[in-house]
Amino acid sequence: MEEKKPKQETTKKEEPQKEDNRPEYMKKRVIVPSITAIIFLIFGIFYSVHSVYYKSTDDAFIEGHVITVAPRVAGPVLKLNIEDNQEVKKGDLLLEIDPNDYEAKLKETKAKLEEAKASLVDTEHQVVRSLSDLDFAKADYERYSKMYAKGIASKQDYDASSNKLTASEANNKSAQAKYDEINASIKRLEAEIEQDELNLSYTKIYASQNGLITNRTVEQGNYVQVAQPLFAIVPEKMWIVANFKETQIANMKKGQPVSIKIDTYRGKKFKGEVDSIQRSTGSRQSLFPPENAVGSYVKIVQRVPVKIIFKEDISKYNIVPGMSVVPEVKVK
Repeated sequence: MEEKKPKQETTKKEEPQKEDNRPEYMKKRVIVPSITAIIFLIFGIFYSVHSVYYKSTDDAFIEGHVITVAPRVAGPVLKLNIEDNQEVKKGDLLLEIDPNDYEAKLKETKAKLEEAKASLVDTEHQVVRSLSDLDFAKADYERYSKMYAKGIASKQDYDASSNKLTASEANNKSAQAKYDEINASIKRLEAEIEQDELNLSYTKIYASQNGLITNRTVEQGNYVQVAQPLFAIVPEKMWIVANFKETQIANMKKGQPVSIKIDTYRGKKFKGEVDSIQRSTGSRQSLFPPENAVGSYVKIVQRVPVKIIFKEDISKYNIVPGMSVVPEVKVK
């Protein structure tokens, strides 16, 4: 009998796995750029979509009313009731100029007025007398004229009555002219008194609005001139003037919501809305507008000022004119 030979197990030889023998730094050269490209792609898509719905600019600043206060009369400062950055209310007495000169001028003008009124009474009596003399001279002249025509009166009496009438008319005109002159002088003096009273009132400067004192340049005892800037009052109301590119305002309208970032308060977003869009570019309103009709013209993207107002209470924040902001307007 033939012996059965044991079956030889045929085993497959396992192929050895290929090992990535590239250095580590070469692996990073592939992975890092790929991840970076993906991140930039995602960011680019997000930015493209975001730029369609939102328009932003960093050329924007806080604006506010700055009320410059200047005197309307000259003189030394007698009292100064304000300090730098002091809060004032409308009607507060801020500064007082020495009123002595203006009080003396007012008294002098009033005395001249009383003198003119007394002179007017005397002149009025003169006018009445001249009118009486004129009436008598007219009657006398008419009587002598009739008598002279009938040959009853002499030529001498007739000429005397005529001369007397002429003199009476001249005296009446003179008295009336003097009366009119004094009357005009009285009106002028009354106007001067009103102006003197105004000048006296101008020696006291009151706050025209609520706000904070800023840019104070006056001290007690200084001699101030008319229209000399002394200080400014800055009210609480603030807004933003954002200079958007002309390519950004196509869909921008009044009432659109705005997210506002102020450099002073990082991480805080204030709520606002578009109030209005200026009807000209910033360069067009410049003191020296560009002259575009030249051979060397270069097109430059223009900026259009847009006024943005706050829609929340900002009184508890230190927001002042001139601060830099970054508004973002939702246009769609």
